[in-house]
Formats: sequence, structure tokens, C-alpha cells
Amino acid sequence: MLKRQEDIIAAYDLKIKEVTSDISQTKKLIDQLSFVRIGLFLAEILLFVLMVSSADDGLRTLIQIGLILPVIAFAFVVRKQSKLDREVDYKKQLLWTHQNEWKVLNGTANGYDHGTAFESELHPYTSDLDIFGNASLFALINRCSTKSGNHILAKNLAEKSTRDKMLLRQEAVKEMIEKIEETYSFRASLHGYDPEKIEQIKMQLKHQLGAQLEFVAGKFLRFYVKLVPYLSVALILAGLFISGIFWQILVMFCIIHGGWNVLLGTRINKVFYSFGGSSNLLNGYASAILWTENQSWKSEYTLSLLDSEIPASKEIKSLSKIIQNFDARLNIIVGAILNVLLLWDLKCCVNLDTWYKSSSKDVVSALDHLGDFEELISLATIAYNQPDWVFPVITDQFALTTTQVGHPLIKEQLRVNNDFNLAVKPTVDIVTGSNMAGKSTFLRTLGINMVLAYAGAPVCAKSMQLSVFSINTYMRIKDSLNESTSTFKAELNRLKMILDNVVKDKDTFVLIDEMLRGTNSRDKYLGSKVFVEELINEKTPALFATHDLQLADLIADHPETVRNFHFDIQITNGEMKFDYLLKQGPCKTFNAAILLKEIGLTLD
Repeated sequence: MLKRQEDIIAAYDLKIKEVTSDISQTKKLIDQLSFVRIGLFLAEILLFVLMVSSADDGLRTLIQIGLILPVIAFAFVVRKQSKLDREVDYKKQLLWTHQNEWKVLNGTANGYDHGTAFESELHPYTSDLDIFGNASLFALINRCSTKSGNHILAKNLAEKSTRDKMLLRQEAVKEMIEKIEETYSFRASLHGYDPEKIEQIKMQLKHQLGAQLEFVAGKFLRFYVKLVPYLSVALILAGLFISGIFWQILVMFCIIHGGWNVLLGTRINKVFYSFGGSSNLLNGYASAILWTENQSWKSEYTLSLLDSEIPASKEIKSLSKIIQNFDARLNIIVGAILNVLLLWDLKCCVNLDTWYKSSSKDVVSALDHLGDFEELISLATIAYNQPDWVFPVITDQFALTTTQVGHPLIKEQLRVNNDFNLAVKPTVDIVTGSNMAGKSTFLRTLGINMVLAYAGAPVCAKSMQLSVFSINTYMRIKDSLNESTSTFKAELNRLKMILDNVVKDKDTFVLIDEMLRGTNSRDKYLGSKVFVEELINEKTPALFATHDLQLADLIADHPETVRNFHFDIQITNGEMKFDYLLKQGPCKTFNAAILLKEIGLTLD
């Protein structure tokens, strides 16, 4: 049974309350453990005082043994507390994902990236159709935390695809909707980290790390790094139980190890600073990858994303463990002791080199594919949140038929839906009407829903069937002071782009809103007429919104290839009312005279 949006909002509200309660309970437990730590510390002091003050050798020995217990318990509590801290951090991100969905459905801007970096006025349609930027389709859909996810979503909204790929993506999105409740944990695992850091790590793994670790390739160095912990322990035990000379030998070894680390310090630092401090990030990404590995995927598109020969999540966990050990050098005292006794930094570099040679390729592939999963989840989330939207039928026959199509960026209570269909053969459809009657919005409504359809997403309509078109638009034409371009020149540049694309791609679909605004009315009409006739000659389907009623008369010369539609107004007692409904034929009622009269100008 299809959920209502009100039920979906209520479900998010319930999740927010549940996760908030979980966070509160976990924080209470952390606070309790803090008191336990204080108690263990005091117990250790008490036992030490008792040991010092005791005159009984047997009791003193017993207390000495007992001193170990608070230390062990303290270490256990610290570890447990650290685990709970990570759990709170994760739950905070999970809470954010639920809150974000609740806010989006209640009219607040999406908290994910809005895609402003992908805006381009030179693109065939993204600027005119509000695909990127604030209050855009990307801003509505995006649920990607990674840089690759944002780029993949942008690519699928901006580039033409094939029918076969669109159908595969539809199947994948539908399967993801069935798992939507589980996707929040995936999103929470990725959110809250710096996306540039993981890109840096990927770049390091792909192109740099192998060369940076060549200094630990020598067999002697690798053998000695393995041997040195046993050697240090042996010298310490020998110093304790055999002779003090072994302490002198140990000191000499420590000096040699320290010098060795100084000599290799530049190379070690180069490796460390590419990964240092990223163990938590890698653990989060490993959890997200583990989620993708544990699902029983059926769609062909999704299965193609799982191309690792080994469980990549396990390998990333191994990398995270190495980085976590490497981070010990951040504590100057601990790092110095570990390096002189165990050659700790070199040991981490050797372990990293071993890991790199066996696992880096699969890990890089899995990290790249996280963006693909994020992008599918973005489309599935919008489908789940908008249960009245439908998946379109992508046909290989020339078609565009839709019922009750509405603009996805207009709130449902304000949205007016329309029916529309292309003729059996390509036509140029002239849409006339008054100012503010809905012509431009209707053109954008068709265009933006076509973009959704081609991305594999549902559309804001009751039904839609369409073939694969290359969308070209002509709507918001601007001059450019920086490029010394007038509005008219900018319009000509746009027209040339469209004409070139029409010639190159016979499956082009054109949306034009008021052509040649930068010239006089006579040239505007003649230029528009010539352009329409060129589209007719090229058999290119188009919607042409205009105030110029003369263009509607082209149907007389081209009865088979020109159709007329309009948006009108109703005037009651001098007041205008718009119904924003598309109607057949040219417009008969205009509102310019009424609008001019409101500012004190009267037309005879």
C-alpha cells in the first residue's frame, strides 16, 4: 500500500525521537563510566598507600598484585568509553539524516550540497531548467556526502544517456526504495567527514603511495623491523636478570634507532601526512562499504558496482588499523619511546606497503563506487518521499505523453498540473499567452521532468511516456559585461548552439521562451519565423512560448507541423485570475493593458 506523505513525515518524526533518546541514554552511560574511571584511579592511589604503609611483607606482595587490577579495569573502561563516544558520533549523524528529511518535506532547504559548482550558462539546458544551484533540482535530490557522489549525480542530470542504461537505473532505484530504511545508516556512516580528505587518500593510493614506500622495500630493513621488538624485549629482560651491561647495549641500540628515524624522517612524514588522523574517516567509509557488501542485490546495474575480488570493507578496516597505529607518533613522548625501542614508524610503513601491494586496487574501486550508491540512494529517497510521483515509461518510439505533470520545485499545494503529448510526428508547438499566465513554467515543467526521467528517477506526474531526446533550451539569455556581449549577441550565440545541436543530433527536443528579445519587434517576428521553419525542416520537435500572436498564424502555412496552445486569464471586474492550465489554440486574452493601467498608463 502506497504511503501518504503525511505518514512519511510522521515516520521521520518518530525516528528523530528514537535516535535522540538513544543518544541521551548513551551519553548517560558515558558519564557513568567517567565516574568509574575516577573510582578506579582513587582505588589505585589507596592500594599504593596501603602498600607503602604495610609492614607485612605477605600483605605488601598481595597489594602489589592487586595494583594491576585497577589498571586493567581502567584500560577496559577507557576502551569501552571510546567505543561509546564513536557510537554517539555515528548516532548524531544518523539523527541529522532523519532531521534533514523531515525539514526538506516541511519546506526547509536540503542540508546537502546544492551543486552550485556545476552551474553553467553554456550548457544546453541546466541553467534554464534550474538543474543546479540554490532552489534547484540538484538541491532537492542530492543526498551525497562524497565528492564522487556529487559528481556522478551531476553527470546523470546533465548528460544524455541511452535507453538501456536508463531502464537499468530505474530498476536499481526501485530496488533501493525497498531498502530505504537501511540506507540511513549508510548515509550516516559517510556524513560529517571532510570529502576532500577521502579524495586525497584515493589520489594517494592511486598515484603516489607506491613510490613513497619504496624506501622500505629492502629485505634487510623489513627483516630487521620484524626482529627489533624481540631484540628490545630480550635486552630489557637481560638487563633486569643478568647484567647491567645489557642496559648499555639497549641505550646504544636506541641511539642508532633514533638516528635511523631522523635520517628517514622526511620520507616517513610524507607518507604519514597523507593519511594521519584519518582512521575514524576510514572506519566510517568501511562501514558504508560493508553495508553495500551485505545487501542481497538483484538489479544488474547495482551488481556491476560490486567489482572487488575481496571484501573491501575488511581491507579498509586493516588500513584504518595501520593508520591508527601510525597516529601514535602524534604523542611526542609515546612516539619517541616506540620508535627507539620498536622502530614504530618504520614498522607502520612496512605494514602499509604490504597492505598497499595486496589491497589498494580493490579499495580504490570500492571507494569510487560509494558515490554510485549515494547517487542511487538520492534518487530512491526522492521517490520514497514523493509517493505520488511515478516512474516514466522510456520507449524507443518517438513519444512524449504525460498526464498531470507538475513542476517538482513548486510546493504541492501551489502546483498546477497539466496534460500534454507530442503529435505522432515532430511538430513545433506555439504556446501563446499573457504575462504571468504560466508559459515559462510549463516549458520548465516538461524539461525538468524529462531530466528526472533520463536520470532513472520518478517524475512529478500521474503518468509519462517518452523517448530519449537531447534537450536544448533558450530561456534566460543574459548579456555579459566581462565578455562585452550584448543580449542580442548572446541570443544569437544560443540560437547557433541549438541549430548546431539539431543538425548533429536528430533526436533533439527544443524549448524556447520568447526568442530575440534584444531586437525590434519586426526583426523579432521574422527571426522567430525563420527559426521555427528551420526546426520544421529538420523535423525537430519544439515548444515555442511567445507573446507574438503572428507566430500562431504559421499554422496556416504548416498545418501538419505547427500546433497552437495557450495559457489565458479570466478578467472579472478588472481583476485578473490565472488558472495556469494549458489549452488548445492561440490565446485571445492578454493582460498588458491592465498591468499598465495599474501603474497609471492607459492604452487607447
